[in-house]
Amino acid sequence: MNILLINGSPHTKGTGFTALSEMEKVFQKNGIDTELIQVGSQAIRGCMACNYCVSHSKCTIDDIVNEVAPKFEKADGIVVSSPVYYASANATLIAFLDRLFYSTPFDKTMKVGASVVTARRGGLSATFDELNKYFTISNMPIASSQYWNSLHGNTAEEAIQDKEGLQTMRLLAENMSFLIKSIALGKQQYGLPEKEERIGTNFIR
Repeated sequence: MNILLINGSPHTKGTGFTALSEMEKVFQKNGIDTELIQVGSQAIRGCMACNYCVSHSKCTIDDIVNEVAPKFEKADGIVVSSPVYYASANATLIAFLDRLFYSTPFDKTMKVGASVVTARRGGLSATFDELNKYFTISNMPIASSQYWNSLHGNTAEEAIQDKEGLQTMRLLAENMSFLIKSIALGKQQYGLPEKEERIGTNFIR
């Protein structure tokens, strides 16, 4: 079993890294492999709506999105961490997620998703909701914790002082580990949920 940890912060050792590192310890204790992928410090452009991926099963922009896609396909879960910029996620991370989720044709059903947000003070819940939408449109269950998955601090040193936030990260990782293991057992006995043929409806006719 393995989980991708996506750091959407441009600061490789900042508060987002602190949150993910706290979770990583729990995943390792539960025998789940992890891979940390640094996204926020890269130059990633947004989706061009060219639909190249529809016929080629990959994005026309050959960058980290296409590198991560096969790893995402094999992963049992994904944790996405973002700092808060103007009450929303890092634009670089959003560009990455838009293209990653749209350009990959594989079924994401029952891969477990979790979002983590960090900030000095406010805007966390809005960013948390923004990131969770990638999971809810992809048939992915969302792991939860004792509070919204957030960690406060302007620096890694400050984040370490947020004892409740760090505890929230640990419990989130425990719950996510349980979900992944439970889903694996469920797949063995029951398989994946049945799906109907997709219906697409436009509002303008």
